[in-house]
Amino acid sequence: MRLDDIPAICAIEQEAFATPWTAGAFQNELTTNQFARYVVMEHHGEVIGYGGMWMIMDEAHVTNVAVRKDCRGRKLGERLMRELKQLADFLGASRMTLEVRPSNLVAQRLYEKLGFYSVGVRRGYYTDNKEDALVMWADLANHNRI
Repeated sequence: MRLDDIPAICAIEQEAFATPWTAGAFQNELTTNQFARYVVMEHHGEVIGYGGMWMIMDEAHVTNVAVRKDCRGRKLGERLMRELKQLADFLGASRMTLEVRPSNLVAQRLYEKLGFYSVGVRRGYYTDNKEDALVMWADLANHNRI
């Protein structure tokens, strides 16, 4: 992800999330947050999806993943998540974590397909409606290396 991707990213954020991140938040992630790693997915030069994570020690924390509304249903979110997992593994993470809404069954099924399992709940995590968040973890391939 580059700074000039931010307008397209924010448009996707608006479509995907009840409480979207601001352009300033993404600018901060790219310029100030030393733990942040972000990728974009492009089609014919247009950003159609993105994913981000924070790399802290040997853990990767997924911050956000989204695909443009008119491009959904093509397994692009799965591809983004696989890319994030591969990048996290390459950067030395042994585990990856994320939060997901209990009401987002499509995302939960995708995460489970990718090896994530639920370990707990963060009560009232989402600020828009105080919905809880399921906390999920996955072990990465790097974990098994000697």
